Amino acid sequence: MKDVKPQRILTISELHKLLGLPKPLHPLVSFINNCDVKKIDNKFPGSLMLSFYKISFIEDVQGKIKYGQTYYDFEEGGMIFIAPGQILSAPDESEQYNGFNLFVHPDLLLGYPLATKINKYHFFSYATQEALHLSDKEKATITSIFKIINDELHTAIDDFSQDVIISQLELLLNYSQRFYKRQFITRKIVHHNLLQQFELLLADYFEEGTGLNKGLPTVQYFADKMNISAHYLSDMLKALTGLNAQQHVHEKLINRAKSLIASTSLTISEIAYQIGFEHPQSFHKLFKTKTGQSPKDYKNSFN
Repeated sequence: MKDVKPQRILTISELHKLLGLPKPLHPLVSFINNCDVKKIDNKFPGSLMLSFYKISFIEDVQGKIKYGQTYYDFEEGGMIFIAPGQILSAPDESEQYNGFNLFVHPDLLLGYPLATKINKYHFFSYATQEALHLSDKEKATITSIFKIINDELHTAIDDFSQDVIISQLELLLNYSQRFYKRQFITRKIVHHNLLQQFELLLADYFEEGTGLNKGLPTVQYFADKMNISAHYLSDMLKALTGLNAQQHVHEKLINRAKSLIASTSLTISEIAYQIGFEHPQSFHKLFKTKTGQSPKDYKNSFN
């Protein structure tokens, strides 16, 4: 059986037509209530690839979401963020939960600082199971911003319309980033379990000499092992420890190198290869950057 390619949706107007909705009030931004979406028939494509951002607030979800080895009720609602080019399944969501969606085309942001800044909001690359869960107070804040954007779309367009919408969008994203950081901290059991899992995987990688065969480990390698997205792993570690995933890898790598330098007769080049470096010069550079000493000087300090 051949894989069916996702249907690419280039414009917000095209999405409205697909969902059986009237034309959008603005060609580059739209606010859609799930309850307004008509029942999706069997002719609807199995998956979609949007050319614009999708920010969803959802509540009254049936079922639970799994984080690590723990399940959490999702009935109180939360948020999911989708970037352009990501594949999502057919939106039969209106039958599954209440909520609403904000669709923003990248062209809306042209000429504004947010056009480049939006790429720094890593939660657009988080997986669905890494959704943002909101407290009642946070929910009130988020929904009030959505309301301002929706009200603005229903107001006659003037010279300030786009400025107001984009400023509210940036406010929404900044609050979401704040609330995600809170989530990393408050869901201690889940995230500390993930932290312990990451540390074990990291230790095993270097202690078992995996680097000699597979090279330097990537953040994506550990994220895949833990069944979470790379950005979520890195942001979680940053919130809990002050170091992102790449910094954790480098710290473990340097500690392993120090141990080998101090306790074995291996040459510096042999140690570099063993922990995963293809070129010893790259190891020398990283070691000196992290320790203030070259590997050779560190070795000589034991003599």
